[in-house]
Amino acid sequence: MTLQIEPAETWEQGLLRMAYAPIENWTRENVQTPAMQPEISRAYAYCDEITEAYSQTFYMASALLPREQLQAIRALYAFCRVSDDLIDHPTDNNVERFQQWRQRSLGNHPPKDDLVAVAWADTRARFQIPRAYAEQLLDGVARDLDVNRYETFADLASYCYGVASTVGLMTMHIVGYSGKEAVAYAVKLGVALQLTNILRDVGEDWENGRLYLPQDELAAFGLSEAAIDAQYRGHRWHSFMRFQIDRARQLYAEAMPGIAMLDRRGRLAVAAAAELYSGILSDIETHDYDVFTRRAHISNRQKVARLPGIWWRAYANRY
Repeated sequence: MTLQIEPAETWEQGLLRMAYAPIENWTRENVQTPAMQPEISRAYAYCDEITEAYSQTFYMASALLPREQLQAIRALYAFCRVSDDLIDHPTDNNVERFQQWRQRSLGNHPPKDDLVAVAWADTRARFQIPRAYAEQLLDGVARDLDVNRYETFADLASYCYGVASTVGLMTMHIVGYSGKEAVAYAVKLGVALQLTNILRDVGEDWENGRLYLPQDELAAFGLSEAAIDAQYRGHRWHSFMRFQIDRARQLYAEAMPGIAMLDRRGRLAVAAAAELYSGILSDIETHDYDVFTRRAHISNRQKVARLPGIWWRAYANRY
């Protein structure tokens, strides 16, 4: 069974409208954080610990940034991590806790004892990140409270925008970018990264009652939810996964020219994050598309070995 990968225009236009709106309607915010520098330093140190604990790839890539940007990007990661964890680890009052977090993380006067909110508010102020992007991310994360299936890729792309493209758009403000043309590339890169995430985590998501794979495309390849439950890995699964991986790689290829539109100091970190994460796709292929019994990854040694090539491509504009 062969499907044609649909042109980006079938889903991208709506995402671009969402991506451009925050910078077109944005006015400078006066975000106030605790006056005492030790408190802010402690907040950033805590975000650093969260990043190292949860994502070695992001931690390594962000280490390539100048110090102020490094702190900011890890505050962004911690903001995303806390937001995601409140949804992924449900409790009796997780909706209430998420709404409280939303108010704290978006407020201009974060409580001094909420270290992630303090660091994130300081980052928003320093780099003038439009609040609407953070709101879009929180809206995207909150979808997991009541949406656990996506009928089409267009539906899934909208979710990917909310939870991943918004991160890229906020990252652009931290590392610097040359103009609005960079927005479209950040949107595509976010969708590529989240699609990689989804393909890696099929088994884990299924155990948590979620299936992010487009329902119509599963059906087109003769796959049902029963096949996912049975961890079916026959030829129909191989064909389906090859189609999804081809799509992800196409999105990476279309997104990477945007690296040249970033400030030179930030190009290597963003390029490294993208290339290293895309390596997960090759690991899925190498292990016969088994995303049920193992978690695809690339080793730290492989990451380090790839950095010189990524450096050359980032600064020689080879994307």
